[in-house]
Amino acid sequence: MTSLNRRQLVVLTLAASLAGVTRSLAQAAPKKVTVALDWTPNTNHIGLYVARDKGFYSDAGLAVEIVPYSDTAAGTLVANRIADFGIIGSIGLLTQRAAGADLRGVYAVVQSETGRVVFDASRTAIQRPKDLDGLKYGGFGSAWENALLGTIIRHDGGKGNFETVTLGTSAYEALANGSVDFTLEVATWEGVQAELAGEKQRTFRYADYGVPDEQTTLLGSSQAYLAANPGPAKAFVTATQRGYAFAVDHPDEAAKILVAANADFLTNPPLISASLKSLVDGNYLRSAGGAVGTIDPGKMAALGSYLFTSGILKDADGAALKQAPDLAAAFSNEFFA
Repeated sequence: MTSLNRRQLVVLTLAASLAGVTRSLAQAAPKKVTVALDWTPNTNHIGLYVARDKGFYSDAGLAVEIVPYSDTAAGTLVANRIADFGIIGSIGLLTQRAAGADLRGVYAVVQSETGRVVFDASRTAIQRPKDLDGLKYGGFGSAWENALLGTIIRHDGGKGNFETVTLGTSAYEALANGSVDFTLEVATWEGVQAELAGEKQRTFRYADYGVPDEQTTLLGSSQAYLAANPGPAKAFVTATQRGYAFAVDHPDEAAKILVAANADFLTNPPLISASLKSLVDGNYLRSAGGAVGTIDPGKMAALGSYLFTSGILKDADGAALKQAPDLAAAFSNEFFA
């Protein structure tokens, strides 16, 4: 072999080695994944922050960006491929899908209903849901609320007639000062907040009065993203499950992680700790049967049927669906490890 050929061989060998290193580095580069929040950071989001800041996502080869809440709903961001995943309510998932949005649920953050009908405990005339007939409700402007409250009151023997004042989050202040007689709250957040403030309240649980129990909060993606990225989707869902399981098993550390990551928003650490305790003790993040993250087909079917028969599911033109939707296509547990 000539000297020139030997030099060529060395150069070629080095080039091949460098190419191999470059390929290895490219393969090792984390896959970027975005997940949009449905509200300002709170304990429903805790598993995301734990998975990110404990390194569970990086262990899975992901670089996850948690997109702050904006005026655009997380489901809309996901359906339009602006975000890869998003926190979406079960009702939001089904109503947006009915209108044609490309959405699919892949993870159940909350395993059962956290919503409650709430009123001042001093209102002794309110002993049961039918006593709400004729009273003033502080609402949030959705068709779901009217169906929900009508069902609850009628199930208890009432007529389901009440006055609605749309107030949004101001409903809680209105309830406290007596401007409205009742409203809806999330027991694990507003309910905990009221308890810490010393406000005496009583509540009615939806499922006790004819409304199907639901897994109120989901993580969803678009079918387009899931089909194109099955590996990253599975890695994300599995690492997220690990984050929420950690929060259940190590609530004190998880609460500190959430607060540290959102110091500008979460200025009341006792609320975070108490809310997380409520979620854990109530078997919301991990069901009594041990489920963390998996979607319950029976609950989804019951909720979908209720929304359909109530006329809440509407097409892109705003007309109530005439045929029940394919609920099996609305969610999947296939992305769990």
